[in-house]
Amino acid sequence: MKAAVFKQLENIVVEDVPRPVVGEREALLKVEACAVCGSDIRIFHHGNDRVKLPQIIGHEIAGRVVEVGGKVTTLKIGDRVAVGADVPCGHCAYCESGHGNNCSENYAMGYQFAGGFAEYCLLNEQVLNYGPVHKIPDHVSCEEAALAEPLGCVINGMEMVDVRLGDTVVIIGGGPIGCMMASVARLHGAAKIVVVDKNERRARASLEYGANGYIWSGEADPVEQVMKLTGGAGADVVLTACPVASTHLQAIEMAGHRARVNLFGGLPAGTTITLEPNKIHYKEMFVMGSHGSTPRQHKLALDLIASGKIDISRFITHRFPLEDIRLAFRAAEEQNGMKVIVNP
Repeated sequence: MKAAVFKQLENIVVEDVPRPVVGEREALLKVEACAVCGSDIRIFHHGNDRVKLPQIIGHEIAGRVVEVGGKVTTLKIGDRVAVGADVPCGHCAYCESGHGNNCSENYAMGYQFAGGFAEYCLLNEQVLNYGPVHKIPDHVSCEEAALAEPLGCVINGMEMVDVRLGDTVVIIGGGPIGCMMASVARLHGAAKIVVVDKNERRARASLEYGANGYIWSGEADPVEQVMKLTGGAGADVVLTACPVASTHLQAIEMAGHRARVNLFGGLPAGTTITLEPNKIHYKEMFVMGSHGSTPRQHKLALDLIASGKIDISRFITHRFPLEDIRLAFRAAEEQNGMKVIVNP
Protein backbone atom coordinates (compact mmCIF):
# COMPACT_ATOMS: atom_id res chain seq x y z
CA MET A 1 0.00 0.00 0.00
CA LYS A 2 0.99 3.63 -0.33
CA ALA A 3 1.81 5.51 2.84
CA ALA A 4 3.41 8.81 3.82
CA VAL A 5 6.25 7.65 6.06
CA PHE A 6 7.76 10.15 8.50
CA LYS A 7 11.43 9.18 8.38
CA GLN A 8 13.17 12.01 10.20
CA LEU A 9 12.57 15.63 11.11
CA GLU A 10 11.18 17.54 8.12
CA ASN A 11 11.33 14.44 5.93
CA ILE A 12 8.15 12.60 5.03
CA VAL A 13 8.14 10.31 1.98
CA VAL A 14 5.27 8.62 0.14
CA GLU A 15 6.30 5.07 -0.60
CA ASP A 16 5.09 1.47 -0.80
CA VAL A 17 4.91 -0.31 2.55
CA PRO A 18 3.40 -3.67 3.50
CA ARG A 19 -0.34 -3.65 4.02
CA PRO A 20 -1.07 -4.44 7.70
CA VAL A 21 -1.84 -8.03 8.57
CA VAL A 22 -5.10 -8.22 10.50
CA GLY A 23 -5.20 -10.26 13.69
CA GLU A 24 -8.29 -12.01 14.99
CA ARG A 25 -9.16 -9.10 17.30
CA GLU A 26 -8.30 -6.32 14.84
CA ALA A 27 -9.82 -4.54 11.85
CA LEU A 28 -8.46 -2.83 8.76
CA LEU A 29 -9.68 0.57 7.66
CA LYS A 30 -9.44 1.88 4.11
CA VAL A 31 -8.70 5.52 4.84
CA GLU A 32 -10.93 7.92 2.91
CA ALA A 33 -9.95 11.11 4.73
CA CYS A 34 -7.25 12.16 7.18
CA ALA A 35 -7.05 15.83 8.13
CA VAL A 36 -3.84 17.69 8.91
CA CYS A 37 -3.55 18.82 12.54
CA GLY A 38 -1.25 21.41 14.04
CA SER A 39 0.20 18.55 16.09
CA ASP A 40 1.23 16.83 12.84
CA ILE A 41 3.10 19.98 11.86
CA ARG A 42 4.86 20.13 15.24
CA ILE A 43 5.83 16.45 14.96
CA PHE A 44 7.13 17.06 11.44
CA HIS A 45 9.39 19.92 12.59
CA HIS A 46 10.23 19.00 16.19
CA GLY A 47 9.41 15.31 16.66
CA ASN A 48 7.63 13.75 19.64
CA ASP A 49 8.84 11.29 22.28
CA ARG A 50 5.90 8.98 21.54
CA VAL A 51 6.64 8.84 17.79
CA LYS A 52 9.42 6.36 17.06
CA LEU A 53 10.74 6.75 13.51
CA PRO A 54 9.94 5.68 10.93
CA GLN A 55 6.21 6.08 11.52
CA ILE A 56 2.98 6.86 9.70
CA ILE A 57 1.43 9.87 11.44
CA GLY A 58 -2.03 11.45 11.08
CA HIS A 59 -4.82 11.05 13.63
CA GLU A 60 -7.95 12.82 12.29
CA ILE A 61 -9.19 9.75 10.47
CA ALA A 62 -12.29 8.37 8.76
CA GLY A 63 -12.78 5.49 6.37
CA ARG A 64 -14.44 2.19 5.56
CA VAL A 65 -13.79 -1.18 7.20
CA VAL A 66 -12.48 -3.67 4.61
CA GLU A 67 -11.34 -6.54 6.83
CA VAL A 68 -12.17 -7.76 10.33
CA GLY A 69 -10.66 -10.45 12.50
CA GLY A 70 -12.69 -13.50 13.41
CA LYS A 71 -13.25 -12.40 17.01
CA VAL A 72 -14.30 -8.81 16.26
CA THR A 73 -17.98 -8.25 17.04
CA THR A 74 -18.25 -4.45 17.09
CA LEU A 75 -17.54 -3.83 13.40
CA LYS A 76 -18.28 -5.50 10.09
CA ILE A 77 -16.95 -5.11 6.57
CA GLY A 78 -18.48 -2.04 4.94
CA ASP A 79 -18.94 -0.01 8.13
CA ARG A 80 -17.79 3.59 7.86
CA VAL A 81 -16.09 4.80 11.03
CA ALA A 82 -14.45 7.91 12.41
CA VAL A 83 -11.34 7.39 14.52
CA GLY A 84 -9.95 9.81 17.09
CA ALA A 85 -6.43 10.14 18.42
CA ASP A 86 -6.27 9.33 22.12
CA VAL A 87 -6.58 5.62 22.96
CA PRO A 88 -7.11 4.85 26.67
CA CYS A 89 -5.42 1.78 28.14
CA GLY A 90 -8.73 1.07 29.88
CA HIS A 91 -7.21 0.00 33.19
CA CYS A 92 -5.38 2.88 34.90
CA ALA A 93 -7.03 5.21 37.41
CA TYR A 94 -7.52 7.96 34.82
CA CYS A 95 -9.18 5.63 32.34
CA GLU A 96 -11.42 4.14 35.00
CA SER A 97 -12.53 7.64 36.04
CA GLY A 98 -13.43 8.57 32.46
CA HIS A 99 -10.37 10.71 31.77
CA GLY A 100 -8.66 8.48 29.24
CA ASN A 101 -6.92 11.41 27.56
CA ASN A 102 -4.78 11.53 30.72
CA CYS A 103 -4.05 7.80 30.50
CA SER A 104 -0.82 6.61 32.11
CA GLU A 105 0.12 4.81 28.87
CA ASN A 106 -0.90 7.75 26.66
CA TYR A 107 -1.45 5.73 23.49
CA ALA A 108 -2.56 7.54 20.34
CA MET A 109 -3.18 6.96 16.66
CA GLY A 110 -0.39 8.44 14.57
CA TYR A 111 1.93 8.32 17.58
CA GLN A 112 2.63 4.83 18.98
CA PHE A 113 0.07 3.33 16.56
CA ALA A 114 0.42 3.92 12.81
CA GLY A 115 -1.93 6.67 11.67
CA GLY A 116 -4.05 7.74 8.75
CA PHE A 117 -1.72 9.22 6.14
CA ALA A 118 -1.86 5.91 4.29
CA GLU A 119 -4.20 3.90 2.11
CA TYR A 120 -4.99 1.55 5.00
CA CYS A 121 -4.89 1.90 8.77
CA LEU A 122 -4.89 -0.94 11.29
CA LEU A 123 -7.31 -0.70 14.22
CA ASN A 124 -5.63 -2.94 16.75
CA GLU A 125 -7.25 -4.65 19.74
CA GLN A 126 -6.46 -1.75 22.07
CA VAL A 127 -8.09 0.74 19.70
CA LEU A 128 -11.18 -1.41 19.15
CA ASN A 129 -11.66 -2.14 22.86
CA TYR A 130 -11.09 1.32 24.32
CA GLY A 131 -10.46 3.87 21.60
CA PRO A 132 -12.55 6.55 19.91
CA VAL A 133 -13.97 4.47 17.04
CA HIS A 134 -17.52 5.44 16.07
CA LYS A 135 -19.78 4.56 13.18
CA ILE A 136 -20.56 7.41 10.80
CA PRO A 137 -24.22 8.23 10.05
CA ASP A 138 -25.16 7.71 6.42
CA HIS A 139 -25.66 11.42 5.67
CA VAL A 140 -22.24 12.44 7.03
CA SER A 141 -19.25 12.28 4.69
CA CYS A 142 -15.92 10.75 5.73
CA GLU A 143 -14.27 14.16 5.32
CA GLU A 144 -16.74 15.67 7.77
CA ALA A 145 -16.44 12.72 10.16
CA ALA A 146 -12.64 13.00 10.25
CA LEU A 147 -13.10 16.41 11.88
CA ALA A 148 -14.87 14.85 14.86
CA GLU A 149 -11.34 14.42 16.24
CA PRO A 150 -10.39 18.12 16.47
CA LEU A 151 -13.96 19.03 17.42
CA GLY A 152 -13.78 16.48 20.25
CA CYS A 153 -10.62 18.20 21.50
CA VAL A 154 -12.44 21.53 21.38
CA ILE A 155 -15.33 20.06 23.36
CA ASN A 156 -12.88 18.86 26.00
CA GLY A 157 -11.37 22.34 26.27
CA MET A 158 -14.77 24.03 26.41
CA GLU A 159 -16.03 21.66 29.08
CA MET A 160 -12.97 22.53 31.17
CA VAL A 161 -13.69 26.27 31.11
CA ASP A 162 -17.45 25.79 31.61
CA VAL A 163 -18.72 28.54 29.29
CA ARG A 164 -21.96 29.97 30.72
CA LEU A 165 -24.87 32.04 29.46
CA GLY A 166 -23.81 35.65 29.03
CA ASP A 167 -20.06 35.04 29.27
CA THR A 168 -17.49 37.07 27.39
CA VAL A 169 -15.19 34.55 25.71
CA VAL A 170 -11.88 35.48 24.10
CA ILE A 171 -10.12 33.00 21.84
CA ILE A 172 -6.53 33.72 20.86
CA GLY A 173 -6.04 32.13 17.46
CA GLY A 174 -8.37 32.28 14.48
CA GLY A 175 -7.46 28.98 12.85
CA PRO A 176 -9.66 25.89 12.64
CA ILE A 177 -9.48 25.13 16.38
CA GLY A 178 -10.16 28.73 17.39
CA CYS A 179 -13.13 28.96 15.04
CA MET A 180 -14.50 25.62 16.27
CA MET A 181 -14.22 27.04 19.78
CA ALA A 182 -16.23 30.07 18.67
CA SER A 183 -18.92 27.79 17.24
CA VAL A 184 -19.13 25.74 20.43
CA ALA A 185 -19.09 28.86 22.66
CA ARG A 186 -22.11 30.11 20.71
CA LEU A 187 -23.93 26.83 21.45
CA HIS A 188 -23.15 27.38 25.15
CA GLY A 189 -24.83 30.80 25.09
CA ALA A 190 -21.81 33.10 25.37
CA ALA A 191 -22.84 36.73 24.88
CA LYS A 192 -19.57 38.02 23.41
CA ILE A 193 -17.17 35.82 21.46
CA VAL A 194 -14.01 37.60 20.36
CA VAL A 195 -11.25 36.00 18.29
CA VAL A 196 -7.72 37.40 18.31
CA ASP A 197 -5.28 36.73 15.48
CA LYS A 198 -2.19 38.38 14.01
CA ASN A 199 -3.51 37.52 10.53
CA GLU A 200 -6.20 40.09 9.73
CA ARG A 201 -7.89 37.85 7.17
CA ARG A 202 -8.20 35.01 9.67
CA ALA A 203 -9.35 37.32 12.45
CA ARG A 204 -12.10 38.74 10.24
CA ALA A 205 -13.07 35.28 8.91
CA SER A 206 -13.86 34.12 12.46
CA LEU A 207 -17.09 36.12 12.22
CA GLU A 208 -18.33 33.47 9.79
CA TYR A 209 -17.85 30.71 12.36
CA GLY A 210 -19.57 32.07 15.45
CA ALA A 211 -17.51 35.01 16.69
CA ASN A 212 -19.26 38.37 17.02
CA GLY A 213 -16.06 40.38 17.31
CA TYR A 214 -12.39 40.14 16.41
CA ILE A 215 -9.09 41.79 17.25
CA TRP A 216 -6.28 42.03 14.73
CA SER A 217 -3.24 41.76 16.97
CA GLY A 218 -0.98 42.92 14.15
CA GLU A 219 -2.51 46.36 14.52
CA ALA A 220 -3.61 46.67 18.15
CA ASP A 221 -2.55 45.30 21.52
CA PRO A 222 -5.04 42.49 22.27
CA VAL A 223 -4.90 42.91 26.04
CA GLU A 224 -5.71 46.62 25.79
CA GLN A 225 -8.51 45.92 23.33
CA VAL A 226 -10.10 43.24 25.52
CA MET A 227 -9.98 45.53 28.54
CA LYS A 228 -11.55 48.31 26.51
CA LEU A 229 -14.25 45.96 25.23
CA THR A 230 -15.11 44.78 28.74
CA GLY A 231 -14.97 48.18 30.46
CA GLY A 232 -11.78 47.17 32.26
CA ALA A 233 -13.28 44.02 33.77
CA GLY A 234 -11.52 41.48 31.55
CA ALA A 235 -12.92 38.38 29.91
CA ASP A 236 -14.83 35.62 31.72
CA VAL A 237 -13.17 32.91 29.64
CA VAL A 238 -9.92 32.98 27.65
CA LEU A 239 -8.54 30.14 25.55
CA THR A 240 -5.33 29.99 23.58
CA ALA A 241 -5.67 28.25 20.22
CA CYS A 242 -2.25 28.77 18.71
CA PRO A 243 1.28 27.41 19.35
CA VAL A 244 2.76 30.73 20.52
CA ALA A 245 4.08 31.02 24.09
CA SER A 246 3.43 34.77 24.38
CA THR A 247 -0.31 34.22 23.93
CA HIS A 248 -0.39 32.26 27.19
CA LEU A 249 0.80 35.36 29.03
CA GLN A 250 -1.67 37.54 27.12
CA ALA A 251 -4.48 35.19 28.12
CA ILE A 252 -3.74 35.73 31.80
CA GLU A 253 -3.35 39.49 31.35
CA MET A 254 -6.75 39.89 29.65
CA ALA A 255 -8.71 37.64 32.03
CA GLY A 256 -11.04 39.08 34.64
CA HIS A 257 -11.66 38.16 38.26
CA ARG A 258 -12.58 34.49 38.71
CA ALA A 259 -12.02 33.97 35.00
CA ARG A 260 -11.35 30.54 33.53
CA VAL A 261 -8.21 30.43 31.37
CA ASN A 262 -7.35 27.41 29.25
CA LEU A 263 -3.83 27.23 27.84
CA PHE A 264 -5.10 24.95 25.08
CA GLY A 265 -2.47 25.71 22.43
CA GLY A 266 0.30 23.13 22.43
CA LEU A 267 3.92 24.33 22.36
CA PRO A 268 7.17 22.61 21.38
CA ALA A 269 8.66 20.54 24.20
CA GLY A 270 10.84 22.56 26.57
CA THR A 271 9.10 25.88 25.98
CA THR A 272 8.87 28.03 29.12
CA ILE A 273 7.13 31.27 30.05
CA THR A 274 7.60 33.66 32.96
CA LEU A 275 4.45 34.99 34.60
CA GLU A 276 3.50 37.06 37.61
CA PRO A 277 1.65 34.74 40.05
CA ASN A 278 -0.08 37.62 41.85
CA LYS A 279 -2.20 38.25 38.76
CA ILE A 280 -3.68 34.79 39.25
CA HIS A 281 -3.72 35.02 43.04
CA TYR A 282 -5.59 38.30 43.49
CA LYS A 283 -8.04 37.72 40.66
CA GLU A 284 -8.77 34.17 41.85
CA MET A 285 -8.30 32.90 38.30
CA PHE A 286 -8.68 29.29 37.29
CA VAL A 287 -5.77 28.55 34.95
CA MET A 288 -5.75 25.15 33.32
CA GLY A 289 -4.67 23.22 30.28
CA SER A 290 -6.41 20.60 28.17
CA HIS A 291 -5.29 18.25 25.48
CA GLY A 292 -6.90 15.62 23.33
CA SER A 293 -10.31 14.18 24.09
CA THR A 294 -12.03 11.09 25.43
CA PRO A 295 -14.05 8.61 23.36
CA ARG A 296 -17.20 10.16 24.85
CA GLN A 297 -16.23 13.60 23.57
CA HIS A 298 -15.31 12.19 20.14
CA LYS A 299 -18.79 10.61 19.93
CA LEU A 300 -20.40 13.87 21.06
CA ALA A 301 -18.51 15.72 18.35
CA LEU A 302 -19.73 13.28 15.71
CA ASP A 303 -23.28 13.68 17.02
CA LEU A 304 -23.03 17.49 16.80
CA ILE A 305 -21.80 17.19 13.22
CA ALA A 306 -24.58 14.76 12.32
CA SER A 307 -27.25 17.00 13.88
CA GLY A 308 -26.09 20.04 11.89
CA LYS A 309 -25.55 22.08 15.06
CA ILE A 310 -21.95 22.43 13.92
CA ASP A 311 -21.66 22.84 10.14
CA ILE A 312 -18.27 21.19 9.95
CA SER A 313 -18.18 21.13 6.14
CA ARG A 314 -17.54 24.90 6.17
CA PHE A 315 -14.20 24.26 7.83
CA ILE A 316 -12.86 22.18 4.92
CA THR A 317 -11.03 24.46 2.50
CA HIS A 318 -8.24 22.31 1.00
CA ARG A 319 -7.97 18.75 -0.31
CA PHE A 320 -4.85 16.89 -1.45
CA PRO A 321 -4.07 13.36 -2.60
CA LEU A 322 -1.67 11.36 -0.48
CA GLU A 323 1.12 11.91 -3.02
CA ASP A 324 0.97 15.63 -2.22
CA ILE A 325 1.34 15.28 1.55
CA ARG A 326 4.10 17.91 1.64
CA LEU A 327 1.84 20.38 -0.17
CA ALA A 328 -0.91 19.58 2.32
CA PHE A 329 1.42 20.36 5.23
CA ARG A 330 2.50 23.57 3.54
CA ALA A 331 -1.11 24.66 2.99
CA ALA A 332 -1.84 24.10 6.68
CA GLU A 333 1.23 26.08 7.72
CA GLU A 334 0.58 28.98 5.35
CA GLN A 335 -2.84 29.52 6.98
CA ASN A 336 -4.61 30.41 3.75
CA GLY A 337 -7.70 28.45 4.73
CA MET A 338 -9.03 26.24 7.48
CA LYS A 339 -8.84 22.44 7.54
CA VAL A 340 -6.70 20.56 5.05
CA ILE A 341 -7.87 17.07 4.11
CA VAL A 342 -5.64 14.33 2.69
CA ASN A 343 -7.55 11.77 0.60
CA PRO A 344 -5.47 8.58 0.37
